[in-house]
Amino acid sequence: MIARLWHGTTRLDRADAYATFLSDRAMPDYRGTPGNLGAQVLRRDEGDIAHFLTLSYWESEDAIRAFAGDDLLKAKYYPEDEGFLLAREPQVEHYEVRSAG
Repeated sequence: MIARLWHGTTRLDRADAYATFLSDRAMPDYRGTPGNLGAQVLRRDEGDIAHFLTLSYWESEDAIRAFAGDDLLKAKYYPEDEGFLLAREPQVEHYEVRSAG
């Protein structure tokens, strides 16, 4: 199993709206992709910025390609992200899951 980790930041005054967007738009996209084994959104507020992480689990690299395209480490963005994010980080991180509970 592969864990895929993405990070983004938004202004704190936009964070609740972005959390709703992630829940309503992004998470169904992740979870609706064959080979996705689950996805979560994590949030941490720090001063006037909110950090978001999406942590998703995939059965294979082919499943990730179906979701994000051929460049496995390239971050996937939605058009709506433009109105929320302070920057677009170009890459995600992948980890091999060694233990799950």
